[in-house]
Amino acid sequence: MVPKRWARRAVTRNAIKRQIYNVSERFCDRLPVAAHVVRLRATFDRQQFISATSEPLKLAVRQELEQLFERATRSEVRP
Repeated sequence: MVPKRWARRAVTRNAIKRQIYNVSERFCDRLPVAAHVVRLRATFDRQQFISATSEPLKLAVRQELEQLFERATRSEVRP
């Protein structure tokens, strides 16, 4: 979920969703078959990320998602 209050522009929300789909596909074999919810909980500052499809924004989103999915796969391994 990418709420409008954290990512005002639709192009930014859509770019973030595409990143979620791409990263989650790489982790799908390590996660249990279930519905997983990824929710944006903080804003991506428009002063820092001027363009909605900029490489710095894509990199920041990808890194955060990879950390999130790594943590999720580690917690699934524990009995």
